[in-house]
Amino acid sequence: MQIEQLQIFEIDNPHEVSSVEVHAQVLITSWVVIALLIALPIVATRNLQTIPTGLQNFIEYVLEFIRDLTRTQMGEEEYRPWVPFIGTMSLSIFVSNWSGALLPWRVIQLPHGELAAPTNDINTTVALALLTSVAYFYAGLHKRGFSYFGKYIQPTPVLLPINILEDFTKPLSLSFRLFGNILADELVVAVLVSLVPLIVPVPMMLLGLFTSAIQALISATLAAAYIGESMEGHH
Repeated sequence: MQIEQLQIFEIDNPHEVSSVEVHAQVLITSWVVIALLIALPIVATRNLQTIPTGLQNFIEYVLEFIRDLTRTQMGEEEYRPWVPFIGTMSLSIFVSNWSGALLPWRVIQLPHGELAAPTNDINTTVALALLTSVAYFYAGLHKRGFSYFGKYIQPTPVLLPINILEDFTKPLSLSFRLFGNILADELVVAVLVSLVPLIVPVPMMLLGLFTSAIQALISATLAAAYIGESMEGHH
């Protein structure tokens, strides 16, 4: 069935599906990212070797990197249960960012709008930031119980409004940092390609790949740091 035959794919004018508005270009690219993240480990682990080689070696290296990052931010005792969450978030952001730079989304023509990296949409980055906030509160309550809320009046009750405001600024910072950097990178490359389509945009595209990887690392590090911070103070 052709995309233009589906009302849901009229991108700039989102339609309601079961009373929920959706932006189809984000769903399409997100499904591609999810498929890649599922397919790669399956292919890499079909024939496990005691001494890893090739794709299995790469997957184990990535896992070890994520484990080290999580351990550094949360500590040796607390990090293990959170490796899947931090790993899923960091890899999702990384693959999403790189998909916008490497995959020729604009070749696919839509009636309205165009395909781009999932993280190029503010809704995606806000959703990821809210997931981090939920994990942040869950970790604190699970580890410390209701004494977790005592942090809001530390070191003095006068700071209660500021401490509450801090929990609102964390997801805002996570979402807008990621969204702003990815959007800016894609806009710069698009302008350069339109002005000087040969050679000149290539260095900027390579720089975009680097900054995309750095943004994924920063997001994962901050998420792990926030969760680790919420579990501190348990005695």
